[in-house]
Order: sequence, then structure tokens, then C-alpha cells
Amino acid sequence: MEVIDIGDNGKLSPGLVTELVCLPETFKGSNAIYLCQVPSQHIGLLYVNKEYQTQLESGIHAWWVYGRSFQTEAMDLRLQNMEVCGQDILSKDKVPLRLNLTAGFRIQDALRAKNGLSDINGFLYKELQFALRGAVGEKALDELLGDKGAIDNSIAQYIRPKAAEYGIEIDSVGVKDIILPGEIKSILSKVVEAEKSAQANVVRRREETAATRSMLNTARVMEDNPVALRLKELEVLERISEKIDKIQVNGSLDSILTELIQINRS
Repeated sequence: MEVIDIGDNGKLSPGLVTELVCLPETFKGSNAIYLCQVPSQHIGLLYVNKEYQTQLESGIHAWWVYGRSFQTEAMDLRLQNMEVCGQDILSKDKVPLRLNLTAGFRIQDALRAKNGLSDINGFLYKELQFALRGAVGEKALDELLGDKGAIDNSIAQYIRPKAAEYGIEIDSVGVKDIILPGEIKSILSKVVEAEKSAQANVVRRREETAATRSMLNTARVMEDNPVALRLKELEVLERISEKIDKIQVNGSLDSILTELIQINRS
């Protein structure tokens, strides 16, 4: 027999809790003992007679109920994700956009979050909405498409101090999608096409200029060097001969190119 004083502290020792877990369900489910299990990566908040008492680590906990009421709440300490989807917002230049946002957060101070907020997820969702609308509404469409990271930074600077007041850490914030209306997509496609066409024309003109400059330099070299001119003629002759099955040479090489040109004209 062991006598246990449950007047001041009704919590059962770990050894006794282990024994009670193995007892029949009829005893464990009786009104004599309050049994609570806090999952791994969670923390429990214990309330006795509706007053906060202490935080509970993960594991099984039990108390003698006599003359007291117990209530526990487990809060997840792991990284959690929140999606803010389908937000219709006007940009600074009045372009309607639909955006999807994702955020990662974890609870650092469970007691402060519980006492300060009745709905943690609802609070974060609302504040992320406000932050997203503020970040998008102050920028034009070109700015939004050109630097999505600026939106993320603006939202993070807004939401992190507000969440920290309630013991919540914002790990990451990012805009997943910026969805444009169909007519805006068509306009942007035409703009991009025009820009690419202009760039292609610039490159083409640059190449033509370079080719002309190269031909001019070659002509100057041949003008001052008869041997180089003769080599160029032989190169042209070689190209022409590739398209002719048989060539009959009568006379010197000087007349070959002239005769071939006459054959081509005929």
C-alpha cells in the first residue's frame, strides 16, 4: 500500500502513469484521473479550474481529479504553411490582377499566442491579405512583373513585427502566382514580340555592317596585292567547278574564269 497526498499537487508520478496506462479502460476512463497525451513536436498548456498553470512537454501526463477541473490544449511547434489564394487586386496603374501567396510560420511562444489570439490562423490570413494588397496596390504592373522579390520583402516587413507580438515567427513569405486577364496577356505578348523583332533587326544590321566592312577591307588588300587577287579568283573558280561535271582547259589559267563567266551568262 502507498499513501499519496493529492491535496496540493494532484499530478501522478511517471512510474504511476506508466502503470495506469496498462490498466483496464474502465479505470482509465473513470472520473478519478485526468489523462492527457501531448504529441511529439507539440507543447501542452495546462489549465486547472480554468486558470493557466504550466506548459507540458510531449508525453503522457495524468492528475487526480478530486476537487479540481483540468483542461489541456496541445499546440504544434513545427513549421506550418498557410495559403492565401485568389486575391483580386488592382495595381497602381489600375490593372486587375489575381495573386496567390504562401507563407511559412511557427509558434515560438505558445502561451502568448494562445492568450493574445482567439484564432491564430485567422489572424495570420487577414494580416497577409492586408500586406499583399498594400504591396501590390503601390506598384505598377511593370514593376510587379520585373521584381517579384520586392513584393515578398514588402509583405515580410509588414507581417513579421505583427506576428512577433503574439509569439509567432514568420519563416518565409512568397508570391506564387500573378495571374493576368486575357486581354492583358495578349497585349504583353505583342509588346514582347515587338521588342524581340526590334532586337533581331539591330543584330541583323550590325552583321550586315560588319560583312560590308570586311568586304571593303578585302578589296583594299586585293587592290594593293595582285597575288591575293589571283588567289581569290582561284577560290571562286573552285566553287564554280563544284557545280560543273567536266571542264576542258584550252590555253592558260588566265582565261578560265572569263570563259566560265561567259558560259554562265549563256
